[in-house]
Amino acid sequence: MGSENFTGDPAWAGMDIGTQGVRVTVVDGRGTPLATGSAPLDSLRGEGRGHEQNPEDWWRAAVAACRQATAGLAPGRIRALAVCSTSGTIVLADAAARPVSPALMYDDDRGRPYVERVTAAGRELWDDLSVRIQASWALPKLLWLAENGGLPTGARLLHSADFVTARLAGELTATDSSHALKSGYDSLGERWPLEVMSRLGLPSDLFGPVVRPGSPIGEVGAEAAALTGLPEGCEIVAGMTDGCAGQIAAGALTPGSGVSVLGTTLVLKGVSEKLLRDPNGAVYSHRHPDGGWLPGGASNVGAGVLASVFPGRDLAALDEAAARYEPARAVIYPLTARGERFPFYRPDAEQVVVGEIGPEAEHYAALLQGVAYGERLGVAALALLGAPVSEPLALVGGATRSRYWCQLRADVLGMPVQIPRYPEASVGMAVLAASSGRSLDETAREMVPRGERIDPRPDRVARFEQSFRLLVDALVERDYLTTELAAKAVAS
Repeated sequence: MGSENFTGDPAWAGMDIGTQGVRVTVVDGRGTPLATGSAPLDSLRGEGRGHEQNPEDWWRAAVAACRQATAGLAPGRIRALAVCSTSGTIVLADAAARPVSPALMYDDDRGRPYVERVTAAGRELWDDLSVRIQASWALPKLLWLAENGGLPTGARLLHSADFVTARLAGELTATDSSHALKSGYDSLGERWPLEVMSRLGLPSDLFGPVVRPGSPIGEVGAEAAALTGLPEGCEIVAGMTDGCAGQIAAGALTPGSGVSVLGTTLVLKGVSEKLLRDPNGAVYSHRHPDGGWLPGGASNVGAGVLASVFPGRDLAALDEAAARYEPARAVIYPLTARGERFPFYRPDAEQVVVGEIGPEAEHYAALLQGVAYGERLGVAALALLGAPVSEPLALVGGATRSRYWCQLRADVLGMPVQIPRYPEASVGMAVLAASSGRSLDETAREMVPRGERIDPRPDRVARFEQSFRLLVDALVERDYLTTELAAKAVAS
């Protein structure tokens, strides 16, 4: 497309396809948000369905969110767009990007019966990549799709971001190496390991081209432009998973930096110049778009436990009441379901409670503290493998709305934390879109302003230490933690 479609000061758009909705943010060259749009998504659960969404809903929500975000902007300002989505969410689609299978979400575990088969088929590669195949990863779920409905001729494996970029471009686009990781992509060799896929009975044409995040993969077509308000010819840039998007929004892209994305679950990520190898399989690494690696892990603890135990409650009021219990008498590792992925990998793990759970406000306080204890264990796990966080830990995700919880997390960690001024994953994708053809780190330095720093309160650090050690001892007793990780955690 010619330059005549673009007018005014350049702007950049980012889209986040989340579990509960799609969000679009448009920023200027300094990273300041100019406009946002959002639209809700619904999930289908239960009755043997696991966790599914309708891919057509992704597109409908993307169109609605884009129209909101572009409504007040001068036409043609947006130069490029990047899209992130949940890691491990997949769908099969035909050449016209029409779904030909259910969309299995990131936490759908119907791949569990296929984990051993996938592990055996690519054991040497998985060892080289230092990954442990998990039931919720895309590749085992792909085998479930193959055996429960089959693989239609010509079908292509798409991640949810791919589905939307294909609709924007009017044709199938390349995926990015970040989304492709849990689908079995070889991020060292930067290729699909088709010999492994052949052993699993998966045809090679199921897997499309893969590029590094930040690479151009297409342009917004005329039909999509009319629907979304994006300018025709707007460049589509390969995105990353939502956890990586949060890391970009935090500007945590150099060794020593780290980000904690706390929403329904907890994702912790650091930066390393070399690929880290975790013999326990809890930590895996995405490729850094500039080179190097982004190691991290996703826990099953998180803010979701609050909605589970206190549905529909005024959490701000509970925050105020929880401040009276520092620490709570009960120490909890607050899993809401069986199994944990990070900072330790134990599919059989159960919630751990040490002591007696008190009345409502104290129970709530124990849950807040328990998530923070898990976060501290995660920081220790990264440090143990070679990615220590020496700078203030960036906090992003919905939990940053609770100023009290952010302070509590700093106290439990015993280190400063920082809340980015614009922490949304969609902002991270806008920064990635702006980085196309240049260094992501340099772009982030220009577009990600420093946020609020919260220092730990020395008296609270001491108060929480004993409770944290009680939890560590309980996790070691159950063989959930290795002695090495336990020692690192209490020494940090």
